[in-house]
Amino acid sequence: MNHRIYTRLPRTLAVAIPVVAILASAACSSTDTPVENLSSTTSISATQQPAATGDSAVVTQNRLSADAAVTAAGAALAKCRVDGFGFVTVSVVDRAGNVIAMVRGDNAAQHTVEASREKAYTSAAFGADTSDLSQRTKGEGSTIADLPGTLFLSGGVTLKAGAGAIAGIGVGGAPDGMQDQACAAAGRDAIASSLG
Repeated sequence: MNHRIYTRLPRTLAVAIPVVAILASAACSSTDTPVENLSSTTSISATQQPAATGDSAVVTQNRLSADAAVTAAGAALAKCRVDGFGFVTVSVVDRAGNVIAMVRGDNAAQHTVEASREKAYTSAAFGADTSDLSQRTKGEGSTIADLPGTLFLSGGVTLKAGAGAIAGIGVGGAPDGMQDQACAAAGRDAIASSLG
């Protein structure tokens, strides 16, 4: 017996079986849609995808667009500048804390970068403005303030599409947290009509 034939056979099957499966799948599919048109299906952005049904293993999520995030960050910084606090940092993050947009004002200290991001994340993750969450950090023993990457100081506002939080805006660096929050709220107001 020739052992080379048998050692090559698994490799040959590894290539042949997927090709046969693809061809069989194409042959069994509906004839309403020609195969050449399958590649021209329309791509849907995450903000336009329908909600997953109970039978689906895939969950879709609304996300704030980069353009909206940049607009919100710019409006928040502009408000702080008008109020005399142009030395702040503004962060816009998604619910997982990933930065979508960030702008660091002139002469903003380094600590404002992380403070603004953490405020934005805290607001997005909890679905509430950070000034409203501060009472939940009090008490004996561990509290939500012990969660890594969160900051329960005023200055973070949540962005919602419908009833669900999709992002957060955080501002850090003004002399008072409520001044930070007023700037973040101005960023939210700048895109509120497009959030639905």
